[in-house]
Amino acid sequence: MGHGSEMSTMSILAVIPARAGSKGIPNKNIRLVGGRPLVYYAIRNALDSEFVTNVVVTTDSPEVRIIAQQMGARVHWREAALCTDDVALDAVVADAAFEGAWDWVVTMQPTSPTLTTATLDSAIRRAIDEDFDTLISVVNDPRLSWGENAEGGISPNYAERLNRQWLPADYAETGAFVISRASVVTPQTRIGEKVGVFEVPSGEGIDVDTFDDLRCATAHLRRESVAIYVNGNNMRGIGHIYRALEMADEFYSKPDIYYDVNQTDPIVFGRTAHELIGVDGIADLFERCRNKDYTLFVNDILSTSIDYMIGLRSVVPEAKIVNFEDDGEGALKADLVFNALYHDDELPHVKAGERYYISSKTFLFYHPIEIKQRVERVFVSFGGADPQNYSDRLLAIVAGDDKYEDVDFTVVLGRAKHNVDGLLEYNSLPNIEVLYDMANMPELMSACDVAVTSRGRTGYELALMGIPSIAMAQNKREEKHGFVCNENGFTYLGLNPPDEILKSNLDMYLTLSREARQRFQDMLLSHDLRNGRRRVMGLINSL
Repeated sequence: MGHGSEMSTMSILAVIPARAGSKGIPNKNIRLVGGRPLVYYAIRNALDSEFVTNVVVTTDSPEVRIIAQQMGARVHWREAALCTDDVALDAVVADAAFEGAWDWVVTMQPTSPTLTTATLDSAIRRAIDEDFDTLISVVNDPRLSWGENAEGGISPNYAERLNRQWLPADYAETGAFVISRASVVTPQTRIGEKVGVFEVPSGEGIDVDTFDDLRCATAHLRRESVAIYVNGNNMRGIGHIYRALEMADEFYSKPDIYYDVNQTDPIVFGRTAHELIGVDGIADLFERCRNKDYTLFVNDILSTSIDYMIGLRSVVPEAKIVNFEDDGEGALKADLVFNALYHDDELPHVKAGERYYISSKTFLFYHPIEIKQRVERVFVSFGGADPQNYSDRLLAIVAGDDKYEDVDFTVVLGRAKHNVDGLLEYNSLPNIEVLYDMANMPELMSACDVAVTSRGRTGYELALMGIPSIAMAQNKREEKHGFVCNENGFTYLGLNPPDEILKSNLDMYLTLSREARQRFQDMLLSHDLRNGRRRVMGLINSL
């Protein structure tokens, strides 16, 4: 530490000006922000500081006085003459600091609730170590700006247009703190000859002056630290991966996304900017999460056990735990469970059924298809993995019969599908288009008239688009999925139906009248699948 033992003997006063009058935001200093009065945060930082020796709140507000006294700060009752809008803050600070022999005076406005004590202490240490007279909190906010010129017109305040990251530094004061050598503090100024700036992190630079600032500060103080644990592969499917990435986009912080390297090939995540962390089993997961202070932990790994959930609780004790598609015993230990694919919601914390389906964002911008007079194109997709190789079987059926030549087939293979290269060879046929790992699924679906799919996530997407569909289960677990069924407008064939059944139903769909397909579409569109994301996030945010 600079100045050695001198710092420990210094008298450092923190002055927090918090008058009652505020025209922009009435009662601003006592408004609850993140569950605390706005003035609370400045007082707490000053009291918790390693270097501040005395804290005084200068105010004319009885409510502020009560809050300050209860927190342990000294209160200086401000005279009316120092409470008007035209009084400079210098005079207010000097008035509060006149009693006492201070080495340094730190002005801390209550309008900076996101400032941390660690940042404040770093600034105090730097001010003393580098012998500044004054050190001012700033954020570096370079931008292309324009202003009035001498001729009364508008001209740029820059010499050359550059991307923001290449612009010269432009420091904007935050109001979080002004650290002044006591000898320079007068009713006219707190600025000495040697002045420096201390750049605070952008999130700590919020200065509450407007209601928009208030909303930003509230969101920052309530920010979450989120972890998501997800696995997907050829047998499990990768709908979990898609949902996890959709969920990750919903938070105002960047989640840590964990996956087990023994179960999940990172290729199934596709191109993503999210943080992916591979772990070697549950023990490794727990060890990596142990000191992370997560506020929310999301599991999307199918069934969880009691032992797993107890272990997880022990390493993330402060986190709310939310599980997806969990029909295991561990679901009893979660704070919230979303089982959109199932209909069993006997427990109050289990939210089941289609109301909680999370649609991909891109589907929300497409309207249902228009039902044509005849079927011209068939959409085929069996999810990201297709462990039953339904794609292979359907392509063999279509390629082996000339009667399908006047119908086009769009077949989409997922990232976890095996034997992709062999299936791509069907592209040699004029009426078959085999595609791999496509991001434009709603665009491809919208060009089709009917579909053949499995009983997972793709079924919901086809229902959103109002596309009459044949569906089959990929495994015993999918057989329990409730939404993709005859009653909801699908033709469901069960698990691993024979080729004869698949072919006969495909033939039937190709010859359905427009009226019959319209009835299927009406049944599909009767379900509200577009608002599931809002319902899920609303419940998570309420935890």
